[in-house]
Amino acid sequence: MKRQKIALAVLVVLTILSAVVSNFSSDYAATIILILSGLKFIGITYYFMDLIEAHLAWRILTGGFVFVILTVILVIK
Repeated sequence: MKRQKIALAVLVVLTILSAVVSNFSSDYAATIILILSGLKFIGITYYFMDLIEAHLAWRILTGGFVFVILTVILVIK
């Protein structure tokens, strides 16, 4: 249970950080927000959907999925 509370706290911090970065008018703000969103996705799937206890193949597929989606979005941008 303590591990999930730490994961929740990290997700809240990442969400607040995304909100702070969104107020910047930097060229890299969208890239930073996408990376933070990817980290939040991994945090949710690993800790709250118990993917951390799943087979290694599922963990690799999830990480690859995040990498491919973020890469495609960043290349299109």
